[in-house]
Amino acid sequence: MSNVQPAIYDARTLGSGKMLTLGLQHMFAMFGATILVPVITGLSMSATLLFAGLGTLLFHFCTKMRVPAFLGSSFAFLGGYAAVVSMGAEKGLDAATSLPYACIGVFCAGFFYFLLAGLIAAFGVKKVMRFFPPIVTGPIIIAIGLTLSGSAIQNCTQNWWIALLAILIIIVCNIWGKGMIKIIPILLGVLGSYIVAACFGLCDFSAVKDAAWVGLPFQWKNTAFHVFSNPDWGLVVAAIIAILPISLATTMEHIGDMCAISSTVGKNFLEDPGLHRTLLGDGLATSLAALFGAPANTTYGENTGVLALSRVYDPRVIRLAAFYAIILSFSPKFDALVNSIPAAIVGGVSFILYGMISAVGVRNIVENKVDLTKSRNLIIAAVMFVSGLGFSAVGGITFMVGDAAITLTGLAIAALAGVILNAVLPGNDYEFGSNPEGDKSADMGSY
Repeated sequence: MSNVQPAIYDARTLGSGKMLTLGLQHMFAMFGATILVPVITGLSMSATLLFAGLGTLLFHFCTKMRVPAFLGSSFAFLGGYAAVVSMGAEKGLDAATSLPYACIGVFCAGFFYFLLAGLIAAFGVKKVMRFFPPIVTGPIIIAIGLTLSGSAIQNCTQNWWIALLAILIIIVCNIWGKGMIKIIPILLGVLGSYIVAACFGLCDFSAVKDAAWVGLPFQWKNTAFHVFSNPDWGLVVAAIIAILPISLATTMEHIGDMCAISSTVGKNFLEDPGLHRTLLGDGLATSLAALFGAPANTTYGENTGVLALSRVYDPRVIRLAAFYAIILSFSPKFDALVNSIPAAIVGGVSFILYGMISAVGVRNIVENKVDLTKSRNLIIAAVMFVSGLGFSAVGGITFMVGDAAITLTGLAIAALAGVILNAVLPGNDYEFGSNPEGDKSADMGSY
């Protein structure tokens, strides 16, 4: 970390004008990816922005106000939301009714962070992370992207030329863009293709016209609390089982982001304030968001890119971005505007996004130098891939517990198989922290 250029830690020396501008820049960096999750899933846009802001502030409180991280929507849980909506459809429930059940599963995933933070504080990070090596987390990340790929193609078929335009803009900005353009390719891909679609009359603005300028960011019927007014306990348990294992992948994503931020800033945040505190903050933010119908949160690689670009590492700038997101969340008209994005644009962006998620899983395996000539590693990967993709194709495994029908999704089966096989098969030589580059490679937010 000695090669990191000197930082401007006291942003007050920049003046209030530059402080406000830098905060706005951080908000735009997270914006494209954060709003894409509710667009894809059907969750509330306003609630997403509100709890991205509140979650970021909660994370900063848990980490002693020291870590310059922004928390936005996690892509890793997209497969979980889709699986729960599919299970709800089999019971005759529409997507809007099923999503709060998925939020209960995400709440439990956030609680897993809390549990893991306690174990790390008690036993040390190396002993705990030995159970979640890259040979387990890598295939899970790969499977998340691949199981979602069909839905991306389905959305693209609504209008292929608009979808291809979104794909082209993202690729050009990401490969040849400079500065902020390279950091926000998803946002630019959405905006560019959306403007073209609007010019050709492909967007429906009727809901935007009718929406109020100011309103509450969420409705009670969309929260996890609403489920318990008349719960389907089988679907509650199935949602938890479907989504909880995804936290294995997001844990590694969190660690990857913390390593990246530490490297950028020149401070080891895994030691001070400690990985247990950063996990606690992330987990609490995720659970809080899920309770009120917002997506799971995760630390954002896009904002780490802004830190490197501006070399202003003061966490107060990040907290300004959080306040901006909170203010924007109280505009139903903005919510309606985002929801007017055509499905083909969502498909085009997802085409890149889902592939990138799987590619990050491959990178996680490669950069951690996982030896696939070893039979144990090859067997773990093979079982996880077939379980994740095969069982997803047939709808998972459904069994009865009393009167409740419980479904294990392909991702849940793959995660359980990977953790169990890694624990029982001899030859587990993974040691967390021995390869800093590998630890950073599970960052699913940096595109």
